[in-house]
Amino acid sequence: MWTPSTAGTGFEFSPILKPLEPLKDRVVVVSNLSRRGEDNHAVSAAAWLSSVVAKRTEAEDVRLGTTADQIVARQIGQDTPLPSLELATENFEGYVGACSVGYSCAYMNTISWASPTAPLPMEINPRVVFERLFGRPGTPQERQAQMREDRSILDSISDEAQDLKRSLGVQDGQRVTDYLDHVREIERRIQRTEAQNSTQVSLDAPVGVPEAFSEHVNLMFDLLAVAYQTEMTRVFTFMMAREASFKTYPEIGVTEPHHPISHHGNKPEVIAQVAKINIHHMQLFARFLEKLRSTPDGDGSLLDHSLIFYGGGMGNGNAHGSDPLPLVAVGGGVGKGHRHIQAPSHTPLGNLWVSVVGSYGVEMASFGDSTGRVEI
Repeated sequence: MWTPSTAGTGFEFSPILKPLEPLKDRVVVVSNLSRRGEDNHAVSAAAWLSSVVAKRTEAEDVRLGTTADQIVARQIGQDTPLPSLELATENFEGYVGACSVGYSCAYMNTISWASPTAPLPMEINPRVVFERLFGRPGTPQERQAQMREDRSILDSISDEAQDLKRSLGVQDGQRVTDYLDHVREIERRIQRTEAQNSTQVSLDAPVGVPEAFSEHVNLMFDLLAVAYQTEMTRVFTFMMAREASFKTYPEIGVTEPHHPISHHGNKPEVIAQVAKINIHHMQLFARFLEKLRSTPDGDGSLLDHSLIFYGGGMGNGNAHGSDPLPLVAVGGGVGKGHRHIQAPSHTPLGNLWVSVVGSYGVEMASFGDSTGRVEI
């Protein structure tokens, strides 16, 4: 229900991809991608943007690889207030230790890693995201005043730290230097945020986490659209649903938890329920893309100037299958749209990501498990 039946240009959209059809000129499907590693939920989530097999551990000594989004963020995100944004919809509190046999919950709680040992937390609360982007709720003038207060506090800290440094030895002095470097980076971000926030933000501050999934997702996507529009960030990851999710979808008539019904046992009626969830997710994604397409940006739209990937590290939930993986690319960055690129069977996912980071000026001999390149 995902993969188009024909390759090349002008393919017929499958049931799950159908919501993207109005955007077909900005859509490229890539099929036959796969990943290495065990067929379990932790390895699947971890591999999606890293193409690396997660280290088997239930402790804190996790190890993976820097993900593609963070490599791109280092290249194009250093002159925005936030180099990247990491969002999700499900509360991860209490998910510690092992969430999949032999593997730490850290591998399932995020899809973004700043380094092989640094998983990035994903924020689920729209209000927290709003305040990270635009400061505390209020008028633009009130937000500007708050940022000026924050900057004055940092100035005071910096002065006191310099006084302390003069009384310390070499090793401790270096620690203070590292601290001051961090303070200066925060100052730089505040200054850029002040500049970006000189324009009006047309989105009201959210109250908190909405109860309805669709409302929650739409709100997060709205925040991302405004973040793009105001150039608060150029890179984001959004985990719409966690691996092994027990979320239900009564709003679309699916009252059984997502994970159990993904093990559908090839029963047509259960497969139909899983497909209904996947179509629902795609409809929410398509709404976001339509918002980007309708938002002017320079000589085009936000969508024209974007490259966004949607997919996951598990292809067949019933068998925990990792081959083939679902993946679609959307935006002006795909070049000519309405294409289905049918890669050779068992093509490593890393072959795509090494090409993607290369398109942003980061040339790498390899990425994760890559053996070549898949060009969009």
